[in-house]
Amino acid sequence: MVDFPKSLSPKRVLKLLQAEKNTHSALALLDSATRHPNYSHSPDVFHHILRRLFHPNLVSHVSRVLQLIRSQKCQCPEDVALTVIKAYTKNSMPDKALEIFHQMREIFGCETGIRSYNALLNAFIESNQWERAEQLFAYFETVGLVPNLQTYNTLIKISCKKRQFEKARGLLDWMWEKGLKPDVMSYGVLINALAKNGKMGDALEVFDEMLERGVSPDVMCYNILIDGWFRRGDYTEAKEVWERLVMDSGAYPNVVSYNVMISGMCKCGRFGESLEIWDRMKRNERGCDLFTCSSLINGLCKAGNVDEAEIVYKDMVGKGVMPDVVVYNAMLDGFCRAGKIGKCFELWEVMEKGGCYNVVSYNILIRGLFENGKVEEAMSVWELMHDKACIADSTTYGVLIHGLCKNGYLNKALWILKEAENARADLDVFAYSSLINWLCKEGRLDEAARLLDQMAKCGYKPNLHVCNSLIYGFIQVSKLEDAICFFKAMSTKYCSPHVVSYNALINGLCKVGRFSDAYVFVKEMLEKGLKLDVITYSLLIDGLCQGRKIDMALNLWNQALDKGFEPDVTMYNIMIHGLCSAGKAEGALQLYFQMGCRNCVPNLVTHNTLMEGFYKIRDCGKASQIWARILKVGLRPDIISYNITLKGLCSSSRISDAVGYLEKALHHGVLPTHITWHILVRAVVNDRATSQSSWG
Repeated sequence: MVDFPKSLSPKRVLKLLQAEKNTHSALALLDSATRHPNYSHSPDVFHHILRRLFHPNLVSHVSRVLQLIRSQKCQCPEDVALTVIKAYTKNSMPDKALEIFHQMREIFGCETGIRSYNALLNAFIESNQWERAEQLFAYFETVGLVPNLQTYNTLIKISCKKRQFEKARGLLDWMWEKGLKPDVMSYGVLINALAKNGKMGDALEVFDEMLERGVSPDVMCYNILIDGWFRRGDYTEAKEVWERLVMDSGAYPNVVSYNVMISGMCKCGRFGESLEIWDRMKRNERGCDLFTCSSLINGLCKAGNVDEAEIVYKDMVGKGVMPDVVVYNAMLDGFCRAGKIGKCFELWEVMEKGGCYNVVSYNILIRGLFENGKVEEAMSVWELMHDKACIADSTTYGVLIHGLCKNGYLNKALWILKEAENARADLDVFAYSSLINWLCKEGRLDEAARLLDQMAKCGYKPNLHVCNSLIYGFIQVSKLEDAICFFKAMSTKYCSPHVVSYNALINGLCKVGRFSDAYVFVKEMLEKGLKLDVITYSLLIDGLCQGRKIDMALNLWNQALDKGFEPDVTMYNIMIHGLCSAGKAEGALQLYFQMGCRNCVPNLVTHNTLMEGFYKIRDCGKASQIWARILKVGLRPDIISYNITLKGLCSSSRISDAVGYLEKALHHGVLPTHITWHILVRAVVNDRATSQSSWG
């Protein structure tokens, strides 16, 4: 409690209130002064305390201060009443604002002027009560009030809130016609509303009109436009507005401008330029804040530029800007991604000393250690988490289980999951899906199926990724009937199969020549309204080609083209390979020429397949032409290209030519494999045997 002097003045109380930073303590001080004998508060004292009650947790104290004003019969100017109306406006309490408006003479001893009407008008707008706002404006005329610039600015705000942007622009034009010159606020409200609604072209048009009419934009107008363009992902337009701001002699970039630029450039992947803006900010002695540093550090770390991020971090700390947990986590993630584990632990020590870490920090560090193969260290951090009484969330368990599985500790991951279930810990689909996926990869399908059922029983609905893992698993170990059985049960038990699920099953069936069964599932896909994708067609065509059903494969190929389907290079390669395998290299060559017409660029696999096809039918001339095309289009022959050529030439008894190609391979740094030597040795041996038999 404050000890006041016997003679207490409002001036002294005001100084004490201004020195007290805690609002609750300031209210207590006000109460103590109120009880002081022969003392009454001044309007300035009331105005000061009311200005501090705008926060939602403090606005309830306004009525208590108003009661004091009323009881002390303190004659207050309109400004004090406006502060109360604004406090209620900010807290979406328009009825309270209206009540104060009606009682201004009774409470404050002042009359309602145009500013009070404007404040009430704004209270209705901020609460989206358009009709009441329009009724109040209509009432202006009945009481003989002449609307001022602030009134019209408020009306522009009404139109913007209702997304009546043309009406707002019409109001601006009307104001100019009536000689009521709109100000930067008039234009700023409209520019902000247009930008927030994604109408950046219109916002820029209004901005340009503003300049043409001689209204100087402030830095806030520039910031709104820059931010709006970046939200649209339009770096060029944002940079153009920034350059206009820099050239404007009447407006200067502030901290917000730099923050918007740095954050926007990072989101657009322009990290080099964001660092240039950062340097400019430092040269112009604009104090960077936490948001600036956080945006830049986060962007640089995500781009893998952790060294630059560390420079920004050290500069930030050096200038007394204390990092928060978001900055620390970004740096920690950056070090982990870069494999700088030593730096991770150094930073972790700093975080621990400052008590600035959370569950996200643990998740980042555990994930980073697992990604870098540091399993023991990751488990130590997991234990430390328990020691520090930090409660693991679903992400923690997901990261832990996935990390253990990925590093080959599948049984340990199963044990962790069991422990988590017993403790009723926070789990999610990711923890289960990781385990199921890895169990399938290891061929432990019975366990995977049991875990899937357990997952569903625990209330975690299996998603497509989980179910597809099991389908792939069954197909991998040739348990097609189990795969089909599970697939059919998916819809009722877990989730509806999608194109990927069908493709997995179709692939398995085609590989064992069960084309009729595969087509049953294709038909089912179409009946369900699922479109066959490039993978579906490729799998079916590949299966038919492998089953030597080339005509059926060609029919399916033509069906796909008739439906407007655009094959990719993989699909072309499958069809070309099928034709070449059936000895139809000329047909394959026709497909090759069609690729150019369909904007599909043949790759080295395409050319290798064609060469092999022509060598197979002993057409060495055409095969040589394909080799020439490989070089012409700028592709580099690999060892497969050379092996195909060597085999083709040797089959045609052109061993010396084959040796020439081997020398070419060595000259170009293409190393022979055991297949290369096998082709050549076999050819030489066969050639000698043929020579000896002909002499014999």
